[in-house]
Amino acid sequence: MSDSIKHECGVALIRLKKPLQFYKDKYGTSLYGINKMYLMMEKQHNRGQDGAGFASIKLDMEAGERYISRIRSDDQQPIQDVFNQINKRIKSIINNDKDLENNSENLKKVIPYLGELMLGHVRYGTYGDNGIESVHPFLRQNNWMHRNLIVAGNFNMTNVSELFENLISLGQHPKEKADTITVMENIGHFLDDAVAKIYKNLKKEGYTKNEASPLIAERLKIEKILKKASKNWDGGYTIAGMIGHGDSFVLRDPSGIRPAFYCDNEEVVVVASERPVIQTVFDIPFNQIKELTPGNAIIIKKSGKVFFEKVLEESEKKSCSFERIYFSRGSDLDIYKERKKLGSFLFPEVLKIINNDIKNTVFSYIPNTAETSFYGLIGTAQDHLREEIKKELDKEKVDKKLINNLLYLRPRIEKIAIKDAKLRTFITDDENRDDLVAHVYDITYGVVKKTDNLVVIDDSIVRGTTLQKSILTMLDRLNPKKIIILSSAPQIRYPDCYGIDMAKLEDFVAFKAAIALHEDNGTKDKILKKIYNNCIQSKQDYGHETLNYVKELYSTFSHQEISEKISFILKGDQISSEVKIVFQKIKDLHKACPNNKGDWYFTGDYPTPGGNRIVNRAFVNYYEGRSVRAY
Repeated sequence: MSDSIKHECGVALIRLKKPLQFYKDKYGTSLYGINKMYLMMEKQHNRGQDGAGFASIKLDMEAGERYISRIRSDDQQPIQDVFNQINKRIKSIINNDKDLENNSENLKKVIPYLGELMLGHVRYGTYGDNGIESVHPFLRQNNWMHRNLIVAGNFNMTNVSELFENLISLGQHPKEKADTITVMENIGHFLDDAVAKIYKNLKKEGYTKNEASPLIAERLKIEKILKKASKNWDGGYTIAGMIGHGDSFVLRDPSGIRPAFYCDNEEVVVVASERPVIQTVFDIPFNQIKELTPGNAIIIKKSGKVFFEKVLEESEKKSCSFERIYFSRGSDLDIYKERKKLGSFLFPEVLKIINNDIKNTVFSYIPNTAETSFYGLIGTAQDHLREEIKKELDKEKVDKKLINNLLYLRPRIEKIAIKDAKLRTFITDDENRDDLVAHVYDITYGVVKKTDNLVVIDDSIVRGTTLQKSILTMLDRLNPKKIIILSSAPQIRYPDCYGIDMAKLEDFVAFKAAIALHEDNGTKDKILKKIYNNCIQSKQDYGHETLNYVKELYSTFSHQEISEKISFILKGDQISSEVKIVFQKIKDLHKACPNNKGDWYFTGDYPTPGGNRIVNRAFVNYYEGRSVRAY
């Protein structure tokens, strides 16, 4: 993605079903689980670079023995920092007692982090502080084993204020108003309540405190705790948790906005944000990795028993399409095919713009993540040429010269731009990005002629900042006849409130284009005032189903009109070549990604009421001139 957009977070949970000695005997190391967690977190590094954390729980430890360990880092290379610290600690202990390596149970007692239950997290903070206190997993400590709670997730709640007030009404005093804290304390409250009730009943039944402890674990109903805790959650989430005695869970939101995949076999239970992570790290076949059903939780008891519970009623499935277009790893079989289709669907529009002149057209892509959709684009171009030959051969009078020319014609593929890996746009604040983005890419000179069209495909165009200030300026130096920029994503018109950092309407070039079109028509003041009044009214209806009033801004204009205005805005006065911006159509997005119909960025059709409240609030902020986040 040429524009700087903050990513999703990544979650990984591992539950080893066998004693540690089993893994020592079979795989040659008692650190099997830790090693696998390192790989899982690295394979999800694409989802988080602001911080990383790891927590583990040892099963069946005696009182006085440490059974929970947690480590977090906000270092520049946080995953490596976390596991370097872990390995350093382990090596120092083993070096002092070589015999420990041969006895996994003794090793487990003295080495922190070595347990049967592990939770890892990579974080890309969407807002707020990126310091160590914001890094997952979060730990809620208690001297009762069953009341210790560790939570990590890929989520964002739209109604944090409401959840915060709920905690206060329960008698709590949260230390801050952040969705991670409120979610953890929400679960923690009902966990405390459940443990207290079970213990009270066990006392009535005549059990001593020592006898009661293992029975609490057996009787604790994680699904009931989650049902009570999540009753008022509004957002997109995959939330993983571990309880001190050894139960664990992963809960997915009812609309399936955020992804979660799992595998359960004789040796291990694994849950992660991405399917290929599990497939690669554990060498597990594609068909053995399942998607967690929206609204359901996978629950792993201390005993190793695994079951699934419907925690929330499943809504219409609206899994995030942006996951498929960009964020998830393209090595997933389905995602790879989908991204190729996204590229292929853009070719007919390209053919119109270049007037069928493939001979004088150069095809390329920026950045590297657009490579797969580029393959789809080129594949369709090749199919088109074959069809042209077939049509000619089917004619009664065959033009041999034309067929000969078609046989030698093929799409011209060139590596036009190379990203300078030393320059990372996301590390610079918005005010100082402009100077940097102009030098992010190096260009390949000499492969484009003045008579050529230059077609470049990108994942998406959000703000258009990098495209305008860097890419178009760079491509224009090649002096092509026409520059055609393709976006494998549709026009991004609305903010996200479920985890991806797109919070301000005024940042979107599509929003700017719609306002510019209203200005051209003399309707700007009237439409903005009308939308603002509706949004203000909707604030008074908080807690009820509301409408997305910002949709009206775009309703007057066609997809094509907005694309043309975006082309005009991004071209500016500095670019001499003709510029055309082509966006994916919504219907083609749904054809390419049929199982991920969450398209609120593009259509404004939010899957939860909180989404509508957020977009209306974002418009109020824009209209009142307040450049602040809507959530």
